Amino acid sequence: MALHLSQLVQLWGAPLNAPAANLNLDQQLGPVCTDSRALMEGSFFVPLVGEKFDGHAFLAEAEQLGAQAAVVARGDNHSVPNGLLHWLVDDTLNAYQQLGLLQRRQLHAPVVAVTGSAGKTTTRELIRSVLSPLGEVLASEGNNNNDIGVPLTLLQGGPKHRAMVVEMGMRGLGEIARLSCCSEPDIAVITNIGSAHIGRLGNRAAIAKAKCEITTCLRTNGLVVIPAGDPLLEAALAQSWAGRVIRVGLQDDISPQIQNNNEGYQPERLPRADLIARVDLTEGVLELQKQRFNLPLAGKHNARNLLLALAVARELNVSWDTLTDLHVDVPGSRNRQLQIDEFTVLDETYNASPEAVIAALELLASKPANRFAVLGTMLELGEQSVELHRQIAERAVQLGLDGLVVVGEGAEAKAMATAASSLQRLAVVDRPEGAAKPLKDWLQAGDVVLLKASRGIELERLLPLLQGNQS
Repeated sequence: MALHLSQLVQLWGAPLNAPAANLNLDQQLGPVCTDSRALMEGSFFVPLVGEKFDGHAFLAEAEQLGAQAAVVARGDNHSVPNGLLHWLVDDTLNAYQQLGLLQRRQLHAPVVAVTGSAGKTTTRELIRSVLSPLGEVLASEGNNNNDIGVPLTLLQGGPKHRAMVVEMGMRGLGEIARLSCCSEPDIAVITNIGSAHIGRLGNRAAIAKAKCEITTCLRTNGLVVIPAGDPLLEAALAQSWAGRVIRVGLQDDISPQIQNNNEGYQPERLPRADLIARVDLTEGVLELQKQRFNLPLAGKHNARNLLLALAVARELNVSWDTLTDLHVDVPGSRNRQLQIDEFTVLDETYNASPEAVIAALELLASKPANRFAVLGTMLELGEQSVELHRQIAERAVQLGLDGLVVVGEGAEAKAMATAASSLQRLAVVDRPEGAAKPLKDWLQAGDVVLLKASRGIELERLLPLLQGNQS
């Protein structure tokens, strides 16, 4: 199922700098490489262009290292070595995505695409796990969920894979549409519509529209899996997709949600959930259609994510009987529980959105112990940033936390501190390291502390200080 050079001729026409002898277009395409540092003999080089780099500067190096061929953007000012076989294209990133789509179309494995404001990576890993009875499952790794990462994942697909799970992130309108058309998914999963990137898009309705771009190139007989009960999501989906939809929900799902009251949407007559589950967090069990599943990850938000994954499993004919005791490893500082000395750390330092912080706080509140949180400020929330931070701190107070450390500066940190002023233990620090001292004064054996902030805060810098019991 490997790609061949003849397929590139169909895409981009005849290559340039073809050798004098007849070019064998039946030869297999070499490993596709976008990183000049990873170039090797036989690589097919795709020089990408960014704000601060241009891969075309390494065309000569690619020829010297024995690259098989390359694509080159029309009008690029860098000279192309005479010995480098290449195709001229309008845009090298688009060409890279075309290669990913070619590979996807050669594979017979179903493609599941996952997006959402929060929980994308966790849901991706849950879907990978529930599909494992099919055989080897290829899934996005790390942060490979963008214009570069999605084709990278698809190009790794081969005949051994029985399913592919592709995570799709976005920073603005149009990006997920491109990723959808790069991967042509069979199933699209939208985890939720929250406030992440609201500073760029303006409101949750625009975020819903952007997430529903995942249906742009969804196969006509495909399926969309969504949480039930979100009028913004339903409205956006109705504009982009007229095919099958499965809605899932938890029976007692009444946790507060952060809402923007100025968006003008009212939850009118919404479609009912197709799959309704009951969750018992004390026992760590989800019950669905008389089947009991052990929760592989703690928290009600992860029970929702598991329910989305189970809907995918059913669509792809995986017996739920094989999924009752799943084990899931989530990469990075997500859903990670650490034991430090005699207290427990819930490490959620990877990233944060308002909805994800609420979910983490609710998980913390479920712990039968003294409960503390270190919350850093969240980024890219635009004009609503201060209000959303205030709501986060209010929720921390409502949940009865025993103490809160706010990490950050400016109006957001001040809003959190003001909203949480009724807490007996409250501290505001400007750097992650500054949270170590109040925590050292507060924490005792058996206590639990949550660490949660946007990636840019680098809250993980606090962990070594806790582990070393330093101030």
